[in-house]
Amino acid sequence: MSDRPPPGRPDTAVPHTGNELNYSTYLALDELLGLQRPRSEPEHPDELLFIVVHQASELWFKLILHELGGLIVLLEASDTLGALGSVRRVNALVRIVTGQLSALETLPPQRFAQFRGYLGTSSGSQSVQFRAIEAMSGMRDEHFLKVLSGHGPVAPLVQKALDRPPLQTLYDNLLQAHDVTLEQVYTETNQRPLQMLAEGLLEYEQGFAMWRFLHVQLVERIIGPDVGGTGGTLGAKYLQKTVSQKFFPNLWAVRSKFFSG
Repeated sequence: MSDRPPPGRPDTAVPHTGNELNYSTYLALDELLGLQRPRSEPEHPDELLFIVVHQASELWFKLILHELGGLIVLLEASDTLGALGSVRRVNALVRIVTGQLSALETLPPQRFAQFRGYLGTSSGSQSVQFRAIEAMSGMRDEHFLKVLSGHGPVAPLVQKALDRPPLQTLYDNLLQAHDVTLEQVYTETNQRPLQMLAEGLLEYEQGFAMWRFLHVQLVERIIGPDVGGTGGTLGAKYLQKTVSQKFFPNLWAVRSKFFSG
């Protein structure tokens, strides 16, 4: 008798691996929970919080990159409704990673100072995945490229993102494929899906800017506005410059046209 499923039904059988797959092994929890390795001696009770929040952020960054890749594919295929659903998920992920910052707000500055010296040259500015998200989203300005080069050769993940068209360009191409202008998107009722997508992209940018802003506030709260970051970075002073950076200048500019005359 055949083990194949009936036509039209997916094969949901679990591959035989010799060991039963369960919650722990599927999620590789032994490995995952063994990756938190405080460096302070004796171990500072707050260092685990610091490590977990940053490791969790990197996991969410990985997922955001994955979803942004899917969004790009949908935009390139001129799939407006698919892109709308995709950006909705991306925005949900950005809200999650932003919410994690509140956990670090419970870290008093004097307690962070007690184990900061054990961080070595590590700095959040060295996050390759975060830089890739910025690049994929549209960062191309001279300041951004200078920051990238300041950390040595550009990581392949970031370079791959830089080699792809930014989201603003992909949205502009989508409008061209539909033979409409950005002004028409906001003035013609039959362009509602494209308008909703535009607003979803702006929500993404605002969510990202909120993460930046809260990050600046967090850094100032813990180490002060004038103290350099770990690894010789500029700390809050650098982060403040990033808050006003725009991914979608055209989507912002179109608003002024409705009030210019």
